[in-house]
Amino acid sequence: MKKTAFVTGANKGIGFEIAKQLGEKGWRVVLGARDAQRGQAAVSELSAQGLDVEWIQIDMTDLASIETASQAIKTKYPALKLLINNAGMPGAFSSSFTDTKEEDLRNAFEVNFFGTYRLNQRLLPLIKDNEGTIVNVSTDMASLNHMQNAEFTLNAFDYNSSKTANNAMTLSMAYELRNSVAQVFAVTPGFTTTDLNGNAEGGKSKTEGAAIIVGYATDGKRHNGEFLNEQGVIAW
Repeated sequence: MKKTAFVTGANKGIGFEIAKQLGEKGWRVVLGARDAQRGQAAVSELSAQGLDVEWIQIDMTDLASIETASQAIKTKYPALKLLINNAGMPGAFSSSFTDTKEEDLRNAFEVNFFGTYRLNQRLLPLIKDNEGTIVNVSTDMASLNHMQNAEFTLNAFDYNSSKTANNAMTLSMAYELRNSVAQVFAVTPGFTTTDLNGNAEGGKSKTEGAAIIVGYATDGKRHNGEFLNEQGVIAW
């Protein structure tokens, strides 16, 4: 019997590559996307490659949409084994704390923290019952250690702080699962060229970034409460 994974923000970019790579590993993938046309197009493309992929509509800024999607997952895919919270948005990628606008900060938190919080809270009991895994996709800049000690980093307070809050959520969830077979952890693929950063040059390819996330999600090891990059565990 195939294992089932749910990947948010999976109609393009790293999310699409995560869905593709999981499918290639024999998983049934439920591809979460906000836009129906784009979601269905992504499913058609992956299905044409012989992969077992289905689509579900989910808008990470809309509580009703998250509740509807969560209920659909519980009903149609009760054996869900893996949730990858990939959906995210950059705010405005502010260049400094001083330049950060409150509106952009709130927009970043709405998806990267609150939307992910809502989905996690609704699906954590199912993942726990199924002894599964939740991966919260993070970023190097979410690490306070990195921000304090890096020689150079992107000081995008709107995006970075929303992901730091997401990391705090990861640890809270991991603490709750400490005596469970189920697990939750965070993974940063590192600098990857995607739409989120305006396809900035010099980063990993989407395929390479996704492979890091999929690798940890499917390696069968215990990573509960860890923050991981390509080299291994990093400081929060």
